Amino acid sequence: MLCAIIGLAFAFFLILAIMRHSSGNERMREISAAVQEGAKAYLNRQVKTISVIGVVIFILLFIFKDHPTAIGFVIGAFCSLAAGFIGMRVAVLANVRTAQAASIARLNALRMGFNGGAVTGLLVVGLALLSVSIFYTIAAKMIGSDAAIHSLVGLALGGSLISVFARLGGGIYTKAADVGADLVGKIESGLEEDDPRNPAVIADNVGDNVGDCAGMAADVFETYAVSLIGAILVGVLTLAGNPSAIVYPFVLGGISVLGAICGVLFVNVARGKPGRVLMGAVLTNALISAILFWPVTHRLFPAGLTIAGTLRSPAQLYFASLVGLIMTPVIVALTNYYTSSHYGPVQKIAHASETGHATNIIAGLAAGEHATALPVLCIGAAILVTFHLAGLYGIAIAVMSMLSMAGIIISLDSFGPITDNAGGVAVMSNLPKEVRAVTDELDAVGNTMKAVTKGYAIASAGLAALVLFGSYVQELSQRVTARGEVFSYQFSLTEPKVIIGLFIGGLLPFIFTAFSMDAVGKAAGAVVREVRRQLQAKPGILTGQDRPEYGTCVDIVTKAALREMIVPALLPLVAVIAVAAVKPLGAVVLGGLLVGTIVTGLFIAIAMTSGGAAWDNAKKFIEEGNLGGKGSFAHAAAVTGDTVGDPYKDTAGPAINPMIKVVNILAILIIPIFF
Repeated sequence: MLCAIIGLAFAFFLILAIMRHSSGNERMREISAAVQEGAKAYLNRQVKTISVIGVVIFILLFIFKDHPTAIGFVIGAFCSLAAGFIGMRVAVLANVRTAQAASIARLNALRMGFNGGAVTGLLVVGLALLSVSIFYTIAAKMIGSDAAIHSLVGLALGGSLISVFARLGGGIYTKAADVGADLVGKIESGLEEDDPRNPAVIADNVGDNVGDCAGMAADVFETYAVSLIGAILVGVLTLAGNPSAIVYPFVLGGISVLGAICGVLFVNVARGKPGRVLMGAVLTNALISAILFWPVTHRLFPAGLTIAGTLRSPAQLYFASLVGLIMTPVIVALTNYYTSSHYGPVQKIAHASETGHATNIIAGLAAGEHATALPVLCIGAAILVTFHLAGLYGIAIAVMSMLSMAGIIISLDSFGPITDNAGGVAVMSNLPKEVRAVTDELDAVGNTMKAVTKGYAIASAGLAALVLFGSYVQELSQRVTARGEVFSYQFSLTEPKVIIGLFIGGLLPFIFTAFSMDAVGKAAGAVVREVRRQLQAKPGILTGQDRPEYGTCVDIVTKAALREMIVPALLPLVAVIAVAAVKPLGAVVLGGLLVGTIVTGLFIAIAMTSGGAAWDNAKKFIEEGNLGGKGSFAHAAAVTGDTVGDPYKDTAGPAINPMIKVVNILAILIIPIFF
């Protein structure tokens, strides 16, 4: 709790530090205010829409489950929304100041953009640690430790469900506006990125904040909270009577908050290329955490820990936590390789653009599929090593250790949309081209950072979901044996019901992403038609004589995002309850469904996020003057690839992450109701 409060206090200090800097001239402040107004209006409407569904689920939990679980659901949902909302507001404050800082020096802009993102990062981990620890402490005193831990699943469901809505709604909003603005603005009218004559430009900038800042913050809040709760559940279910096993995941998270603060300080004193400075912050956090985990592990487990009848030494538990820390830079480096314009995969897409739109698409799809191999092999190796070290609890420790670094990783992620918006403010405010050159360089780094953090979130989600599946089996076993029955469920591949579950679970991510992609396509089409209508009705827009109707595009994407997010977001809930409710299917088919969702979800999510980012950076690689530069045939093909990749990397792909965990958490939650 103390470490969480320190993290939140440091985030507040960063907000004050950001506010002290200049927000530029009157035109810059006007544009920033328009973006802020649009983002706030969307999030307010999103909260109202989600609240209706949240109230229904709260009532169902209150009636059919128990009161603490229902209250936990509300707390999880509220904290997930709060993390996203506050992070988005700070990002809007930071982007205009980053644009102003870019007019002074690149280093100033780097630090301003990163500090704005660090507020979101520290808020996410601080709120997650604080909400789980306070809820557990109070509930344990009122209803006992075991009941309190089981009611934490409600908090996890609240965070996960809100995250699905935030990720989907924000992703649909940002990519519908982005694709619509690019197709008409860049390809049809020959306008530059963020040209104020484009009627969709404000909607595009608003989308960066509601999708990449608010959506990502809600996403990683729930991933962090769910991983923490999953580790606690495993500790209780497999190591009953050992309080240190419950405390250990909290301590790992607390230590890494201090490491994240050191990482933020590193960025504010270091000099060098932006990419290297930001990666240096990650390594700083990992190094400090690795040093401090050693004495803490020995203090909590001086005589080791008996897991499944075997004594595990403190060193084995420490090495399990170390695997999680190592996984973070490994996944970051692998994703960076597949998505950065400095390496072969992105340059291959750029070269494919020279022969046309179709070859660009083919190369981008191939790059995304290639990008699954090494991360998944590393995840497999991590599971093998940590299970050998400390069983299922070892995997849970590694997941929590990996997620403990979320503070610094989210700082990198939010840096992307802040620098992107700073470039938009610079163009719309008619600042010198040198300013846009600085923001473009930082945006290219930020684009890779966004892909890196999505890879990190998805990889950790795969590990976390495995822990949750283990918890599902353990919880089911306890439920059956408590009734005096023999636990006879077999989750074997020779059991046809398991195969049926695998097929159903494997199908879910495909249907989920199909709905998500459809939603972006519909909304983007509406934006394209509106931008064309305005440019035809008012030819003076292109000459600067008429002012575009920015508000109309903002309204179109707001309504479309809120309408289209509901069906895919509720899909995992309906699927789990339907399988559990049908008696011939039941617990064994549901277990297979969980594993099927984890496996296909992991592959689709990595392929979509890495492929989409590679398409985007291939376009930026050409815009830097390579292969003909802007306006060339290769550039037109690359823009097409980028518009396909946008919903891949920012809508469908990342939303799979919370969807996987909603399925697993809900399965654990409904065991007492259906089985």
